[in-house]
Order: sequence, then structure tokens, then C-alpha cells
Amino acid sequence: MRVFVTGATGFIGTAVVRELLDAGHEVLGLARSDRAEAALAAAGARAHRGDLDDLDSLRAGAAASDGVVHTAFDHGLDDRTAGEGVIDGAGIDFAGAAAKDRRAVEALGEALAGSGKPLVITGGTSGLAAGRLATEDSVPEPDSLAGLRFAVEEAAMRFAGRGVRVSAVRLPPTVHDEGDHGFVPMLIAVARARGVSAYPGDGANRWPAVHRPDAAHLYRLAVERAPAGSRLHGVGEEGVPVRDIAEAIGRHLDLPVTAVPHEEAADHFGFLGPIFSMDVPASSEATRRRLDWHPAGLGLIADLDKGHYFS
Repeated sequence: MRVFVTGATGFIGTAVVRELLDAGHEVLGLARSDRAEAALAAAGARAHRGDLDDLDSLRAGAAASDGVVHTAFDHGLDDRTAGEGVIDGAGIDFAGAAAKDRRAVEALGEALAGSGKPLVITGGTSGLAAGRLATEDSVPEPDSLAGLRFAVEEAAMRFAGRGVRVSAVRLPPTVHDEGDHGFVPMLIAVARARGVSAYPGDGANRWPAVHRPDAAHLYRLAVERAPAGSRLHGVGEEGVPVRDIAEAIGRHLDLPVTAVPHEEAADHFGFLGPIFSMDVPASSEATRRRLDWHPAGLGLIADLDKGHYFS
């Protein structure tokens, strides 16, 4: 199968490309620069020039392939792990990012309409069922940030009725591995800047997590055999208490670990305050049964204890 992968040189996409190639598939990766094109060639994939704003390039890449995996998401941040602007939330326009993602998904779906080919998009588990165990059937409040991402998922699912084998892989707040530039490195940067590794409230609220190789394997299973309309949870651990995350960070940075009242979380963590305060456990039991997916990678704390996050 020739698979068109967006975000092919990103943190998630590089692992998906490797997983697909190792399974014997061909990969056509979206590349917006000479550097990205060279990286894809070095990995053994072909490059297709374009970006998320160039809808014609997305349609052409999809039309030239046997299926699509869409991992790209333009959140407005660059690949810095956490400068002051990142912590303050500078450059983040989530509503705009979701709108761009919807346009991209609809362009990909239109190119595949009537073909029976697979389209695997990316969603999230956060905010689906705050304070309760989210399942593949959970639906967020429509006016929430999670609702914005879910609206993209719903737009994609409509293509199931138009001859596209569409599925959505929902990822947890942290997909962890070497090279991560998401929330965990940002929390580490906050700890370094503040001189203390903190957690909100009593730290009992939970974050689900998954090791990047396990997530990549799920994307491959989805593109190979997920039924049309599938909502899949790429969750390896249902809920890691955020206090455990703060303690691991404090241990590696040799910093004290302390609680921050919920009402002060935004002042301490910046835009991460509300996110680190979320209690958003999520299950992947239905996904495991449906696709015979068995995540076996490192847990988040074990991955932190390897030390690479602190190099």
C-alpha cells in the first residue's frame, strides 16, 4: 500500500513513517521544505511538496495514494520545547488551528470520496469526559476546546457515507519518547524557571499517556484495517496522577516538589495551568479489542526516568 502521510517529519509522523516502511508499505510524505524532503529521503520515503494551507497539494497527495494518515496539526507553535513565549501561550490560536485542520481533512476526504480507501485522522482524548473515564463513545461539550477538535472528527466521519474508510486516532495529552516537544518538556521548563516542580491541588488528577512507538503501531493498524467510522483511542496508560509527573521532574532536576492551589495554577504554569489541572483519564479497551492492539512500550514515568527529557 502507498500511504500519504501528513506531518511526516513531525514527532508523531516520523514514527508513523518508520512503522509503515518497516511493515512493507510505501510512504509518500508531505514536505514543506528542502530539509523535510531530505529527511524523508533519508528515511526511505518519497516526498510530496506542499503544506496544510495548500489544499490542492493535499488532494494530489491523497489521489496518488492507496490511503492517507493525517498527523499534521498546525497549533501555531514552533518546535521549541519551551521558551517564555511558549509558556505564556504566545502564538497559540486553537480555534484557528482547528479550522485549518478541518479544511485539510475535508480536502483529503474529497480526494478519496468513492474510492473505499482509508483516511486516518488525528484527534484527542482530553476533555471528552472530564473527571470520568473517557471511552471511544465519549463526546465533549460542543463549546469547549475539545469540542473544536471533535467537530473536525465529525466532519471526517461524514466521509464514511461517501465511500471513504475513515477512522480517527485520538491521542492522549502526552505521547512520550525521545524528541518530544509537547507538554512534558514545557512542564520541565516551568520547573527550571520557577526553581520548583509543582502540581495543581492535591495532584490526584490524571493524564493518560502513550509511548510513541505504540501510537505509531495503532496508526498502521488503522490504515490497514479499521472499519469506516471507527473512533480509536491511542492510550497506553489510562491515567497517570500529575503529582507523579511532578515528582519525577523534581527528582531529575533536584528540585523541591510542591502543590500549587488550583486558583494559582495559571499564574504558576502559564497557559499550561488549566491543562495540567485537568482530570481526563481515558480507556482504550474497545480499540484494543477491535484492532488487536497491545501497547507494550514504556510508561510515562519510566520514560522520564530514562533521563533523555532532561539532557
